[in-house]
Order: sequence, then structure tokens, then C-alpha cells
Amino acid sequence: MNWHLGRLCGFDLETTGIDVESDRIVTACVVGCGGGQPTDSRTWLADPGIEIPDGAAKVHGITTEKARAEGRPAADVIAELVTALASAARDGEPIVAMNAAYDLTLLDRECARHGVKSLWDYTDAIPLVVDPRVLDKRVDRFRRGGRTLTDLTKHYRVPLDGAHTADADAIAACRVAWRIATQNGQIADLALPDLHEQQVEWAREQAGSLRDYFAKTPGKEHQAASVRTEWPLIPRQQNGADQ
Repeated sequence: MNWHLGRLCGFDLETTGIDVESDRIVTACVVGCGGGQPTDSRTWLADPGIEIPDGAAKVHGITTEKARAEGRPAADVIAELVTALASAARDGEPIVAMNAAYDLTLLDRECARHGVKSLWDYTDAIPLVVDPRVLDKRVDRFRRGGRTLTDLTKHYRVPLDGAHTADADAIAACRVAWRIATQNGQIADLALPDLHEQQVEWAREQAGSLRDYFAKTPGKEHQAASVRTEWPLIPRQQNGADQ
């Protein structure tokens, strides 16, 4: 059976910002969907231990006050989140995450920060990742327009109710991945380990192309150095997880 017809594990974070080395998890969702089974969604609200900037709060709706009043300790949330993802990986489910290198890297840094075992340290639960963003850029490289999750749901005619909430985004990512595989037999026919390894290369090529574009575009040259080509996990920088 092709991978997209089995159970998918959607994963999404909403955070304090966009820096994987220093920002923190605010909300998270792990959702199981597909495979002829009911959708099963689990969500978390964490107290990140730092102020949530107004800009971030406007995106996901969680203020510092709400997180402190209603959120659970970040270390507990992170431990449960990693356990849920490891369980899915152990069951052979792909972890589906839009722009996976961001979410999975930030989660890894949170693990280091709070002394939690990283998902990547489970020898019996090696995560295989499906990233709708990487897949979309591969199958429709020259399409004009944005490539955000909202853009992809519109392009692939996938419902997205409550954008920028972790549960809605996790489910939508699974639906987009399913749609891409349904429309592209070469993606659907790949075994999950092979698809994962192909995405490592595709993501590297896509990031390299973006870096070259920045380097050659007046006024954007400074952005080239910040483009990372690693996927789905950016290696830890020295002292980066201690911020």
C-alpha cells in the first residue's frame, strides 16, 4: 500500500518567533489521520518561560498572560510531544510537517534546553518525515505565487479552518501531502525511507537555489548567508540550545 493511503501523523507548532535557536513552543499538535481510521488529535499549551511578542500572539492568539495562566510547564509539554511523535514513528507512520526543518529543529532545541530526550535519539523510532512544502516545490517548481500552508491549501483545494492554530495546520498539512501524492504517482510510489532521503536532496537543492537568488538580487544579498540547506533537522550550533 502506498504511504499516503496509510496512517499519517501530522505535526505543527506555534511559537514565540521564527528563530529555531532561541524561540520557544507555545502550542503544539500531533494528529493521526487517514488509513481508514478516525482522526485523533492531541494538543498542548505550554508556558514558554519567556514573553510572547505581540506579533506572535497576533498570529496564534496566545498571549503571555494566557500561556502563564493556562499553559503547562514547557518541559512536561515537550516530553509528552516527543513521546507522541516517537510512538508514531515506531508504528511506521510518517511525520507530516509543513516546513519540517523549522518545527523539528525548534523542538530539538527545546529538548536540549529542558533536558528532554530528543526525537532523534530514539534508536527504535527513527522518524521518517513528509514535508508538503518540499514536495510541492518538487512537483510544481515554476508555479508562481506563495508557498505557505494557506497558499498550498488553496492550490490543492484543501480545507483550512483556523489557520495558525496548531491543530488546524497539522491536519491541513496531512491533507495537502495526501493530495500531492494522489496527483503524482512518482511521489506516491516511493517507499517512505526512499521518499525521506529524496526530500533531503530536494530540500538541499531548493534552499541552494534560494540562497543563489538572494546572493544575486540587489538589496537581498545579506539574506543569502542565513539560508540553511539541511532537512529535516538543522544540526545543533555550539551553545545554540542554551539560549
